[in-house]
Amino acid sequence: MLRAAFLTDAPRVAGSEVWLLEVLPRLAHYGIQSSVFLPNAEALNEMAARLTAAGVVVNRFTHPSTLPAQTAGFDVRVVQAWSPGTYTKLLPALAAPRVVIVHDQPDYHYPLGLRALYREIYRYTKAHPQRNAERIVTVSDWARDFLQRLGGGEVVGLRNGVDPQRFHPATAEERLRLRSELGFDRFTALVPGRFAPEKNQLAAVLAARHARKLDFVFVGDMDSGTGTLARRLAQTLQLNNVRFLGRRWDMPELYRAADALLQPTRSENQSLVTLEAMASALPVVTTPIPAQAELIQDGRGGLLVPPRPALLALALNALARHPERTRVLGEAGRQHVLAHHTLEHTAAGVARMLQDTADLFR
Repeated sequence: MLRAAFLTDAPRVAGSEVWLLEVLPRLAHYGIQSSVFLPNAEALNEMAARLTAAGVVVNRFTHPSTLPAQTAGFDVRVVQAWSPGTYTKLLPALAAPRVVIVHDQPDYHYPLGLRALYREIYRYTKAHPQRNAERIVTVSDWARDFLQRLGGGEVVGLRNGVDPQRFHPATAEERLRLRSELGFDRFTALVPGRFAPEKNQLAAVLAARHARKLDFVFVGDMDSGTGTLARRLAQTLQLNNVRFLGRRWDMPELYRAADALLQPTRSENQSLVTLEAMASALPVVTTPIPAQAELIQDGRGGLLVPPRPALLALALNALARHPERTRVLGEAGRQHVLAHHTLEHTAAGVARMLQDTADLFR
């Protein structure tokens, strides 16, 4: 059995950590024994417990300098990094073969000058140090091509996937029960995700001002700076149609209870939130940046709308007025996930990539 060590410096759970939670337990089916090395941070305790319950070996560390010795006996080492320092300091110290899996958002769709500045910062702090690995992997076709141009090395693309058995449409009875329990009594737009400037939740708050007859429910780390700012903005504008639920582990139920997903993001690689909503047959209103356009087309899965609050509100109001059209959009999104983006697609691709990488050094 191939032994793979997955290393992350994550301070908390975000999309890349959800990816580990979902994919790693499935690798045993392909003859791969996965071990995860997580920082000893309280915010990761629930993730560690869930991985352990799923049969994945979890190791906690206090400083990344201990990782080269701890992972020396594995067949392959896989790094998922938040901090550029992990690439520059840890990656060269690890034994080969090494794989970098990039969930990062390598391009921010801000005004032109800021976008160019961020791209150059990413090039020198992450893209170039990533080339110390024997293989670079990312989770969308768009990001694969972008990183190849940015870093100059070969990048492997593995599409993200979700579990369509866990994320699925509600029955009529279940939907009524969930909406009653959650207090969803009008057309409800769900806005989940890590609160950060590039996720652009402030545009969603402002959209609520233009759609007073709709409800907007935010899920995410409300103790972050952007989360605090979003709450203050909603209070200042006296928006009674905005709710903040904080961090949640019941996302499948929230998707099944909501009417649409609102994601006015300015930067993605390949969004698990988008795929989870699509698998739940929830229509998605999101921005026409490349990563989102790879998943959503107008008429298949949702609507691509520039992230201006009035336009976002206009799109949501249109969905609210046309429930049959909304249902058709959502069902098309689920069919796309079933055909191209299930966890079985992802796990099989990861297993092949790990086996091919390990074979290079045998």
